[in-house]
Parts: sequence; structure tokens; C-alpha cells
Amino acid sequence: MKNKIIGTYSFKTDVGKIRITNEDQALALTNCHGDVMLLVCDGMGGQNHGDLASRIAKEIFSEEFLKAPKFAIPFMIKFWLKSTIKKANSVVYDESVRNNLYKGMGTTVTIAILSRGYLTIGQIGDSRAYVMTQNGKLKQLTDDQTYVAYLYRSGQIKEEDMKTHPKRHVLLNALGVYPSVSFDLLSFKYNGEPLLLCSDGLYNNVNSTDIETILRLDDTPQQKCDELISLSNANGGSDNIAIVYWEASIHGY
Repeated sequence: MKNKIIGTYSFKTDVGKIRITNEDQALALTNCHGDVMLLVCDGMGGQNHGDLASRIAKEIFSEEFLKAPKFAIPFMIKFWLKSTIKKANSVVYDESVRNNLYKGMGTTVTIAILSRGYLTIGQIGDSRAYVMTQNGKLKQLTDDQTYVAYLYRSGQIKEEDMKTHPKRHVLLNALGVYPSVSFDLLSFKYNGEPLLLCSDGLYNNVNSTDIETILRLDDTPQQKCDELISLSNANGGSDNIAIVYWEASIHGY
């Protein structure tokens, strides 16, 4: 069946080599309708409990996905994403207001839904979703919602300046920081390509060429996640690392 999603996935987080706590979350789920959800959250707030923000977001998305109705048409996927993102934002924000210890906490969210032959992505912050193209190249599907990405897209800095810019870690958007949240929604026809979601702890320490090399191996998704995390830590492990990797089976597509 062309629209039936069949495949294997793996997900993993790691504290890295520098951080004391792990504020990243990663998850992959299949619901009773056969739809697939891939999710990465990178908590922000440090002592303000970014780990709590990312954990709350993961719990809400997983709970809502498991009880979601069948997506009869692609539009319903976007509608579900909009409502669930807004709910998660409200819960995280309300918690930060109730308890001053959590004031200012938030999290990035990159969520991908595979359903009815479509890939639909919700994007908040600077975690990323990639697709592996047929020629084995990594293609970024999401735009980073950061200050340096804005400077680059507006022509104020060059691409090579982004990694060394003094404000390269400044986020322009996160879930739970304000009463309302903005987000990008993307939709693509899905043809069975491998998908990678990750936090900046991976792509800031492992270049695209090395990621491609690992993803082209004949290893299992779990082995590929392990190898990516090992390489990121070998290259400094400067941040928490979250990875979700999905491969469609040849029987599904």
C-alpha cells in the first residue's frame, strides 16, 4: 500500500562532554493508525530547568499523538500540529509562571509526522530535520530560528561567519517562553527517504559529510545513532546531543 508507513527507527540522547545535565529529549512513536512521530526537543534555561521544559513538551506530544484521530486528509495533520504545539506551549509557560524557579525556561521543538504519504514538520528553534536524498546527500528541511541564521538569510553575514559569530547561540524562538508561540509548518510528499532529526549538539560537532558517511552505512538505525553520538563526543561533545533516525523499509514504499 503506497500510503502505509513501514520502517525502523532509533532515538537516543547523550549529555556530551561539557554539560552537567542533559536537557535534550528524543522520541519516535507509532500510533494505532500506523502514523509515525519523530521528535527532538532541546531545553533551554540551564539552572531554570530547560530539562523540565523539554520533558513536558515530549510528554504532551507523545500523549496527544497516541490518542490522535485518524488523519483522513493531509490538512488534518497540520491542524493537529497547530493545536498540540499551542497546548504544549501553554503548559510549559504556565509552569514557569507558577514556580519562579522555572521562570524563563523553554525548549526547541522539531517534530515530524509521517502519515498518508506525507511528511509534515513543525519547527520551533534550532534543532533540525534532514532528509537523505537519493544520491546520498543530507538536505536540511527546516530553517534555524536563530539570530545568526537571520543575519545570513538577510545577507548581513556570510555562511562561513555563522559558526564563529559571537551571537551564534542566540535563539529567536522557543516553546514555553511566552504565552503564545510562533512556529513553522512544512509539508512534503514523502517517498520513503531516510530522515534525521537532531539537536545542535550533533550538527555543531559533526559536519554534514561525516553524517552522510555514517548514514550511508549498512548498519541498523540504532548503530547509526550510536556512531553519530560517539563522533560528536570525539569532536568535543560541546553540548547535549539528541538524535532520531528513521528508515522506511522497501516493503512500505
